[in-house]
Amino acid sequence: MTTFVPPRPWTASYADGVPEDLSPVSGSLIDIVAASARDYPDAPALQFFGRETSYRQLQEQIDRAAAGLRDLGVGAGDPVAIVLPNSPQHIVAFYAVLRLGAVVVEHNPLYTPRELRKQFEDHGAKHAIVWNKVVKSVQEFPADLAVQNLISVDVVNGMPFGMRLALKLPVQKARESREALTEKVRGTIPWEQMLKAEPIPASHPRPATDDLAIIQYTSGTTGTPKGAALTHRNLLANAAQAQAWVPQIQRGKGCVVYAVLPMFHAYGLTLCLTFAMSMGARLVLFPKFDPDLVLDVAKKHPATFLPLVPPIADRLLAAAKEKGVSLAGTEVAISGAMALPHELVVPFEEATGGYLVEGYGLSECSPVLMANPVADNRVPGTVGLPLPGTECRVVDPDEPTRDVEPGTPGELIVRGPQVFQGYYGKPEETEAVFTDGWFRTGDIVTIDDGGFVRIVDRIKELIITGGFNVAPTEVEGVLRQHPDVLDAAVIGLPSSHSGEEVVAAIVVDAGADIDVEAVRDFARGILTPYKVPRRLFVVDELPKSLIGKVLRRQVKERLLELNSGD
Repeated sequence: MTTFVPPRPWTASYADGVPEDLSPVSGSLIDIVAASARDYPDAPALQFFGRETSYRQLQEQIDRAAAGLRDLGVGAGDPVAIVLPNSPQHIVAFYAVLRLGAVVVEHNPLYTPRELRKQFEDHGAKHAIVWNKVVKSVQEFPADLAVQNLISVDVVNGMPFGMRLALKLPVQKARESREALTEKVRGTIPWEQMLKAEPIPASHPRPATDDLAIIQYTSGTTGTPKGAALTHRNLLANAAQAQAWVPQIQRGKGCVVYAVLPMFHAYGLTLCLTFAMSMGARLVLFPKFDPDLVLDVAKKHPATFLPLVPPIADRLLAAAKEKGVSLAGTEVAISGAMALPHELVVPFEEATGGYLVEGYGLSECSPVLMANPVADNRVPGTVGLPLPGTECRVVDPDEPTRDVEPGTPGELIVRGPQVFQGYYGKPEETEAVFTDGWFRTGDIVTIDDGGFVRIVDRIKELIITGGFNVAPTEVEGVLRQHPDVLDAAVIGLPSSHSGEEVVAAIVVDAGADIDVEAVRDFARGILTPYKVPRRLFVVDELPKSLIGKVLRRQVKERLLELNSGD
């Protein structure tokens, strides 16, 4: 039986120096840092509020932390939860877990206790490395979810000495900054204890290329946690594909990468945690996006490579103009997670003298599948070309084994070394997203003669706001818990600020004197802020199918009509 290999017209549109294919990867993710520590031992690997960590120091901390975790009983194949903002400790923890052959499970530290608990119920990790601001939430888990080893991280300890002293000053600004970054905790193992262990010996077994490396959660359309099981091969391949896409950025040649995207998100994880480390880059870590902090760094170390989302590019450009700070020297910015407006690209490229190109991916694909060429032939309004070694087809969504006519819309299905093998512990859900070995993205696209891919629609009804996925079903379930809300439909409406904003139409009890702000406050107590509807519309009834399913598409059409009259 021969494997069907479809044509790849997009390779003709690749920028100069980008290969059509890559050699199969080998080794594991821990080799990425080891190679950079070997080749550039004294080069800065990490920068956090001005404090630098060299590649030699980073490797030593990883080896010590791995030994500390091993002494706590962490072994090969064990899931280890990481609940941290961008910080030096996050990088060290990530690679220390992998060094043992254990599995990293990344979490959003801004999740509510309920959201966090749902993910722990799914993966069952008994070891967790947690920001001390979130420790209390984990300590309050029910007994059957209790974490055996809860390691608390104070990110302030990664800052320069002078800044740590300043945070202790008895003044209001210092107190507010301190409260935003750290919290006193009890009953945990301090992270610093991990770093006191003797470095793990080179003889300790290492993970294999096809071992599970991380479980990356994606909300899907139901709001039920689904962990994409990604191997070392998947993530190594995606880092190599990213490296091949930008041949003008050379490894070890003073490359600077800004981690303004959260590294618990697949996009930030691959382009900052793995790609940057593979390049021997200076990775500048920002615990959250703050234009002023970014501009301070840009004065001395402009970004060679800047992964972002359109709202970040917009705010950075506005702040630079307002403060008179030059963005010149920013070479390549890559935007994902939502459509990139052309009216943002032009002024951004004028300000930087570099490129701002759009890409596309999914957590299940490590996550990057395609990007526009970092060259003058990129096509605005498209998500670019499939990366080297990535195969794509456009098929009939109702008959996914049948390709549609070239140039006509259909569902994008993909195959490649970065594509996952399935969802962690969910064989049925896994089977549902594959057809003959091809992963079904759920996105309706067209591919033009040059191989450029344009997203037309989403089969999935996920809302993407500010680069984060919101499952309408989850938000609707919360709104229906309010005593005065009988029914709800949640949809995404276009937003110039965040791509889409979460909006809800609700049906209320006939006798209720409803206060929509009170309903939003109720939702805010259960959901992460970005999931809370920005606007609520009270309606008499919701359009439904014959089987009683709310027709969100019709709700969206009605609300768009209402908004057009604003």
